[in-house]
Amino acid sequence: MKFRIALTAAAWALGLFVLPAHAQDAQEFMLKNGMKVIVKEDHRAPTVAHMVWYRTGSIDEQNGTTGIAHALEHMMFKGTKTLKPGEFSQRVAALGGRENAFTSKDYTAYFQQIEKSNLEKVMALEADRMANLIFSKEEFGREIRVVMEERRWRTEDQPIPLLYEALYATAFMAHPYRHPIVGWMSDLQSMTVQDAKNWYDRWYAPNNATLVVTGDVEAKKVLALAEKHYGKIARKAVPETRPQVEPEQRGIRRTTVKAPAENPYVVLAFKVPAMRDVEKDDESHALDVLAAILDGYDNARLNARLVRTERVANSAGAGYSNISRGPALFLLDGTPADGVTTAELEKLLRAEVERIANEGVSEEELQRVKTQLIASQIYKRDSIFGQAMEIGTMEMSGISHRQIDRIIEKLKAVRADQVQAVARKYFGDDTLTVATLVPLPLSEKKTPPAPKGLRH
Repeated sequence: MKFRIALTAAAWALGLFVLPAHAQDAQEFMLKNGMKVIVKEDHRAPTVAHMVWYRTGSIDEQNGTTGIAHALEHMMFKGTKTLKPGEFSQRVAALGGRENAFTSKDYTAYFQQIEKSNLEKVMALEADRMANLIFSKEEFGREIRVVMEERRWRTEDQPIPLLYEALYATAFMAHPYRHPIVGWMSDLQSMTVQDAKNWYDRWYAPNNATLVVTGDVEAKKVLALAEKHYGKIARKAVPETRPQVEPEQRGIRRTTVKAPAENPYVVLAFKVPAMRDVEKDDESHALDVLAAILDGYDNARLNARLVRTERVANSAGAGYSNISRGPALFLLDGTPADGVTTAELEKLLRAEVERIANEGVSEEELQRVKTQLIASQIYKRDSIFGQAMEIGTMEMSGISHRQIDRIIEKLKAVRADQVQAVARKYFGDDTLTVATLVPLPLSEKKTPPAPKGLRH
């Protein structure tokens, strides 16, 4: 990796930054029923990633049925008019492939990774459950219990996920990002099989889905297969999502979680812009670079100063994801060292951003950080599956996959004064939510076994 980054740095300095030789532009098609098909050929190995993305997630849920998008994801493996419960996964395994699914705040996606000659077989399976899912009350009863156990295992018995759940519920008063993807426990307890069917009928339609295929394929042949299997599914009248605008925040918000844990922990969340227009949203690109300056590589500022030099933190980090359907947060987090309080670490984390706001960054540091950031963007495309993930995530956020390379160009163009400007503009008190973990004795922690049937 060091050798690769060195080559990348040299190429970039000379203005020669190019994509890997194997990369090809993705081709986009539209079926008559409104389903988008995106194919990216990569012939390095005889494998294929086949993904179906539905533009629906917890962002589309309402109070009373939170977690329904994720619950339906589980039901998608419980049989169709021609497949028994669990048979979908058994057939993919018999083909030597792997498969799974995941639900996010913005979308739900299903994938298979298989040898290229088996693409049509998994496509037929996926198209079948897009149109012919069976809703058994008994199967739903079993599966919703799995989901509840998953919530206990992954959130309620884990201090950091529990803290982040509280953070989002505090940072957002009205926007549905305040709800956990897995749902609130009371909603899961009252959820019915009819709720799952209603969600399926409402959102699972070809005209609300994007098919992404990457790997050792020919685009025209993939299109022909998609027309054969997905093209026969009728489009639906998909609900139009109403604007979901979070009210203006007018001061610091705080939340505290007490839970069994080894160490205290604090996370700061600032409301910042998400990326909506690749060409116009220069602040978003500058925030991306700011996050990399703070925590984009081993010797980035937070780790170098707070962990290694001053030793006031056992860990310190920053994070910003600008690809989303909803509002974005810029996160600073850390675990204080012995003798340091979370309140003191909170001030120290903010001081690092304030230092950039007041002093800016040198051109040398900026170039080094951008090289690292852009290299990470390029090298994740070494994976066939990673390419499909990147395309699908962009499309679900409302940004065309055709803009992926343009984002890299925009990152290359970020100036030091733009980084300093966003550091000054977005890190005041009025947009800040602070979540603090107060550790309780580990003897109070219960560690249940992982729930059976957990898929991801």
